[in-house]
Amino acid sequence: MTDPQSGTTFGPEVYDQAGAPKGRGFWRRLRPSGSPQTVRRWSLRAAYVVVALLLIYYPVGALIMHKIDDNLSYSPDIPAAVGGSRTVAMAAGLIHREVDVHGWTANDPFFMPSAILDNMPNFQQGLIAALARFAFELTDQIGRTRGTSTVDPDLQEAAGLLQYSGTKWIFDLSTSLAPTATSEAQYRQARRALLNYNVRLARNEAVFERRADNLLATMDRMAADLGSSSAAIERRLREGPAVFDEQADDIFYTVKGQLYAYRMLLQELSVDFDRVIKERDLVPAWQQMLQTLSEGSRLDPLVILNGSADNQFIPSHLAGQGFYLLRARTQLREITNILLK
Repeated sequence: MTDPQSGTTFGPEVYDQAGAPKGRGFWRRLRPSGSPQTVRRWSLRAAYVVVALLLIYYPVGALIMHKIDDNLSYSPDIPAAVGGSRTVAMAAGLIHREVDVHGWTANDPFFMPSAILDNMPNFQQGLIAALARFAFELTDQIGRTRGTSTVDPDLQEAAGLLQYSGTKWIFDLSTSLAPTATSEAQYRQARRALLNYNVRLARNEAVFERRADNLLATMDRMAADLGSSSAAIERRLREGPAVFDEQADDIFYTVKGQLYAYRMLLQELSVDFDRVIKERDLVPAWQQMLQTLSEGSRLDPLVILNGSADNQFIPSHLAGQGFYLLRARTQLREITNILLK
C-alpha cells in the first residue's frame, strides 16, 4: 500500500479502510479508537487491571505492615544510664518501636495499604494513651520534689505531646488547608524530651522521687484508667451482643495496647522503686499483678466475637478480656492499700 501524500510504499495492513494507519501487536490491541464495542472492551480491560492491582496492593501491603507487638521480653533501644529511670527509658523505647520501627498506622491516608488496618492502629493508640497517663504522673508527682517545686520542662513537654491525637496526618482538612503537625512528629518529640530528662536525671540535674506516696499515686492513676476501660467493655456488652461486632474489636485492641503498656511500665517501676517494694514486702503481690497483666495483654483471638456472656457456642472475647482487666485493677488496689499503711 502507498501513502497517498508521500508516495511511500508500506507493507499490507498498515492502513485501514478509512485511510488511518493501523497499529500492530500489543499497541494495536490497546488502541481505543474504533467501534464503540472496541472502546468499551478496552475500557473494561483497563478497569480489570486497576481492580487487580488494588486487590493485590491493599491486602498484601496491609499484611506486610500489620504488626501487633505484645512481646513481653522487649527492652528499650536506649537503656537508662546509671542513675536514670528504667521506666522512663521503657516509655521512650515503646514510642520509638511503635512510631519508627513498626510505623504509626492510625493516621495513614487512604492511598496507603495500611489504611485498611484496624486492630494495629487501635493497639498503638491504646499503648500511647497509657504512656500519656504515666507521663502526666511523672510530671505531677514523681518528677517533682513534693508539690512545691517547679515542673520539669522535659516531662511537661512529653506529657503534653503524648496527649496529641493519634490520627493526625500532614493535612487536617477539618481545621485548615495548611499542613499540620503529624502524630508521629509529636510522639518523636515526646520521646526526645523523655530521653533528655533521663540524661539529666543520670547527671543529678533532674528529680525522680522514689517515695512510697509517689508510687501509690501512679498506681492509683493506672487503676482508674483500667476502670474506665472496664466501663467501655461493659457498655459494649450491654448495648447488645453480636457475633461480628465492628466496635468490639476496636475496644478489644485498644484495651490490649493499654494492658501491654502498663505491664511493661510496671515491670520497670518495680526496679525504680525496688527499695519501697522490698520494704513493704510487695514482691509476691507485684509478681501476681504482672502475671495477670501479661495474660490479659497476650490475648489475641483470630476473630473478635461479642457473643453473650452465657452463650454456649459463641464466646465473648470482650468479657474474657474484662476478667483480666478487673483482676489486674483489683491487684493494683491491693498494692496501693498496702502502701497506705
